[in-house]
Amino acid sequence: MTDSTFDDLFSIKGKVALVTGGSRGIGEMIAAGFLAKGAKVYISSRKAAVCDETAKRLAETYGGDCVSLPADLSQLSGVESLAARMAELEPKLDILINNAGVSWGAKLEAFPEIGWDKVMDTNVKGVFFLTQKLMPLLRAAASAQSPARVINIGSIDGLKTAAFDTFSYGASKAAVHHLTRFMAAHLTKEHIIFNAIAPGPFPTWMLSTGVGGGGDVDNTDWDRVGRGNPSGRVGTPQDIAGLAIFLSSRAGQYVVGQTIACDGGSVAAA
Repeated sequence: MTDSTFDDLFSIKGKVALVTGGSRGIGEMIAAGFLAKGAKVYISSRKAAVCDETAKRLAETYGGDCVSLPADLSQLSGVESLAARMAELEPKLDILINNAGVSWGAKLEAFPEIGWDKVMDTNVKGVFFLTQKLMPLLRAAASAQSPARVINIGSIDGLKTAAFDTFSYGASKAAVHHLTRFMAAHLTKEHIIFNAIAPGPFPTWMLSTGVGGGGDVDNTDWDRVGRGNPSGRVGTPQDIAGLAIFLSSRAGQYVVGQTIACDGGSVAAA
């Protein structure tokens, strides 16, 4: 052992992070936690006005630098544009959170091709190619003492069968989990660490559309949703940001290629 101290074990202060899908939901929660702990955070989402507003609000609430970089990551042109803008703004990238994702629900017999292609293009293809295009910045940040981190946001729907008719979504998240292991096998020796988080129920727009809230996060009955979970609640920003901070810090440096459920016991009880 070359370091016997436990100073700054969970610190990400001064790190540069990019959180895709960072304008709302789990991405916003992780971005908020990173800002609160002293990281410089870039957030990206498809809708420019929403991304700009969230970045401004997060910076005002938690301090530090939060920069909006809107992009459509379902298109390779959007992936390339985001990577190019990051390279113009930063010489290195310490943490990449691949969170941007979409879902599609339809009965099996009526499930459309666009509901397959849109989900796979965003959730799997976008994750792979954004990581590919950002490799020069990740390599510039990587060292044996402080590896770069890539955290792919999967889902418990990629670990167990979902209650919803979201066939492409579950398949896409299972692919993200395996892609995480695959990338870890290739890049850990370059000091770029890959892990995945599989969130369970959190108070997000996406889940609200599936549990009867119609996308109205504030007026969805999250207490009712939480009662179906072994923990008796849905997740909080502290839950998901805490795990992301752990995986991005010295404390999580020896955790490699794993998919960690952050779900209050949903998978264990399945």
